[in-house]
Amino acid sequence: MIRALFVDRDGTVIRERGYLADPAGVELLPGAVEGLAALERAGYRIVIVTNQSGIARGLYDLADFEAVQQRVEDLLADRGVTVLGSYHCPHHPEYTGPCACRKPAPGLYRQAAAEHGLELATSVWVGDRLRDVETAGLFGGLAVLVRTGYGADEARRMPDGVVVADHLADAADLILRAPGFGSRGRLTDR
Repeated sequence: MIRALFVDRDGTVIRERGYLADPAGVELLPGAVEGLAALERAGYRIVIVTNQSGIARGLYDLADFEAVQQRVEDLLADRGVTVLGSYHCPHHPEYTGPCACRKPAPGLYRQAAAEHGLELATSVWVGDRLRDVETAGLFGGLAVLVRTGYGADEARRMPDGVVVADHLADAADLILRAPGFGSRGRLTDR
């Protein structure tokens, strides 16, 4: 059984810049490295899942996205954090029509699970928007919203079953201290 940490990128791991296309704009958020490293040490595999509608909107292309993503992964690797996989949705319903990969759709999570042998029911979803974490309920995993990025506004409308943390280090602390997490992936917010 391999557990994953499905983590959003923009606003969760790196500072939200709005359609980031330049690797020079990548800035890791406070607490991101500490949280990711703690969860990796605990046996979670780090999988970045991100919506990138800027591609569909024509604001940047796949090469720009890949350059930014490589910069994120290089900065994390320099600090001892390994990203198992990175998955992105390049679509937006207004530009490309519906798809099975735009979060909260389960397509990218199922793809990652199939490619890496991940157990979705014991995995954790962390992000700064409800759409980043709500898929956890579909698979029985744990949903944690962080107040970084758009999270402060999103936290006001979180449904039952979603835990709220200040940042990734706080989220890791909640996840690692959670008694009984596993069967249905539910925790009580502290």
